Amino acid sequence: MRWLVGWSSTAAGVSVTGVAGATGYDGETLHPVGSQLLWGDPDPLWAVGDWRPDEVRMVRADADNHIAVLGICGASDEELRRGLFTARGGALRHLTGWPGSYTAVVKVGRRITVCGDLAGARPVFHTPWAGGTAYATAALPLADLIEANLDFGHLAALLAAPDVPAALRDTTPYEGVRRVPPGHALVLRAGAREIAGYEPVASLAVAAAPADPERAVDAVRDALVEAVRTRLSAPRHVPDLDPGPVPGMGPAERRARRGMPVPGIGADLSGGPASGTLALLAAGLPGRPGTLLGHGTGAGERLLAVTFNDLAVTGREAELERAGALAANPRLHHVVVTGAEETLPYADLDGPLTDEPGPSLVMAARHRARLAAGSADHFTGHGARQVLDAHPARLADLLMDRKRRHLVRPVAALAKADGSVMVPARVYGAARRLARTPYRAGLEVLAERLMRRRFDEPVGAVGASLAGLTWARPGPAARWLTGEALAEVSVLLQAEADRSATGVQRPGDYRARAALARHAADLRVLEQAAEIRSQRLHAPFLDNQVVRACRALPEALRVQPGARAAILRTVLEGAGVTDLPPGWGAPSHASSAAAARAGLRVAAEPLLDLFSTPLLADAGLVEARVIRKALRAGAAGEPLPLDGLADLVSLELWLHRLLSRRGTCWTGTPARARAVPSGIQPRRGALASGG
Repeated sequence: MRWLVGWSSTAAGVSVTGVAGATGYDGETLHPVGSQLLWGDPDPLWAVGDWRPDEVRMVRADADNHIAVLGICGASDEELRRGLFTARGGALRHLTGWPGSYTAVVKVGRRITVCGDLAGARPVFHTPWAGGTAYATAALPLADLIEANLDFGHLAALLAAPDVPAALRDTTPYEGVRRVPPGHALVLRAGAREIAGYEPVASLAVAAAPADPERAVDAVRDALVEAVRTRLSAPRHVPDLDPGPVPGMGPAERRARRGMPVPGIGADLSGGPASGTLALLAAGLPGRPGTLLGHGTGAGERLLAVTFNDLAVTGREAELERAGALAANPRLHHVVVTGAEETLPYADLDGPLTDEPGPSLVMAARHRARLAAGSADHFTGHGARQVLDAHPARLADLLMDRKRRHLVRPVAALAKADGSVMVPARVYGAARRLARTPYRAGLEVLAERLMRRRFDEPVGAVGASLAGLTWARPGPAARWLTGEALAEVSVLLQAEADRSATGVQRPGDYRARAALARHAADLRVLEQAAEIRSQRLHAPFLDNQVVRACRALPEALRVQPGARAAILRTVLEGAGVTDLPPGWGAPSHASSAAAARAGLRVAAEPLLDLFSTPLLADAGLVEARVIRKALRAGAAGEPLPLDGLADLVSLELWLHRLLSRRGTCWTGTPARARAVPSGIQPRRGALASGG
């Protein structure tokens, strides 16, 4: 895991011992373990972890004015210098507009600005410390620093309403550690903190100016091409081309045996049209996208395209056939990774501790098997569905704008899928109710649903659309929480409703942003859980400039059936790729659900052992017998919300890994039994720290 960490003190200087950093216990200097100092006192900043040399860039105007950019950034040094001088006047948005995925930190005198991203894939956290404010791009180091306990209220909200920002607010799993919302920056002035938004948001009553559909799609194409080109033009990192002699093995086999990726650029060629689009764009751009000549696969300059063939799940023949047709491109080298029972969800419950919990923890081994066959820089299509597709609540936005005619095609598609003539009236009625429902009332309805344990599960495409036509709804795991946990989240939502302003976002835009933040946070967890040494995952659809371009797409365009595939097809045509196989762009949800159910069946016994004495029960969030009953029912094939079971299992796994952790992220702190020094004390039960 890689992260940035620093602090801003209220004093003019910080007591140091030898090097930059505050004096810790016994006079030892306090600084992060395994860090490199970017700038020193009085407000130091460190980069921690295995950052590549090209991922850490610094520009200094003078002794008091610096800008640090960590990650993949397409700005030149001169652009960074201009950005620094512009930031001296207080402007922020320009710091987030360069191609790539990065975190920008600007120091102007005693004022420090840390910019988060629009999606939430590169978050910023902060906490009060030593009379000032400490900040980081990971929450766990800050929890170590202040010796934080777990925030069980946050964990309850994470299970009861994970897609509702009003429930999660700006909290984290650690008490006292706060999150900067997506689209905002943390501004520190001599220790005092301020959260500043840099992105305009459409209000409930005012719609954004309508965009021309063709120009909007062209902007998406340009942003995607630039995002891919930025990664291809970055200095190529070639980690240990030959990891050492092993009798009878070539370089590629030796790297695979040691869990190291092939040098060069690769991409997923399965999982949907988004990953295929990135593979074709990367292969078609000028330059040397693939492996180095004579190394890895022996593919020369071709891009390494990976398809995951899950032998334990049937019904994926068409997708594999389309991947094979795309791989006929002479600039692609196709690798098929076969999966079996050991790569199913829930198959491998061991793994590293991630910064936060997330439902993708149960999928980590599955993704690691695929990524192990990939390149050192690997493109994924994560986030495309969230930034390109229309959330069902956007139908209410269209009604608010008096664009009823644009509802005809999506509603007709739902009616055809359901086979009922009553579907148009039901969908239109739900959209009209949402358009007329205030945000405050939406939160109150959710609070009441949690109190009364009303968890109606949507059935089919129509049911999912109707369920999405609300301001907020319970999470899939809420049905298994205790009444006390649900009551706590309900009271929290009611309090947030009482404090809510009248001019909040439009319902469709609000739900779409929340869904994107939820997905980006879980992708960040997946990157840490499935991490392959010396490999970088790239998700260009979550880059700021791509998110901005996608948000400019007209709602009337994105609500149409098959809009995402049509937009990506147009993107490829604009880049010169026209020969796509029949059926390209077809959704592939069924195989994921089948894999989850198969994995639940195979791993039933280990999961039951995990919940024999669950930590979640010690915390008062669930009852062990209820979860064990649900696991048995899910393994037997009963129709249960599998996403909810994944949420529960992932959170339980994360708690076990956190409590078994030893050590801390900092030097200069006292010896302690675990990484969270004062122990993780429960609200009830006996979830205390080990000795």
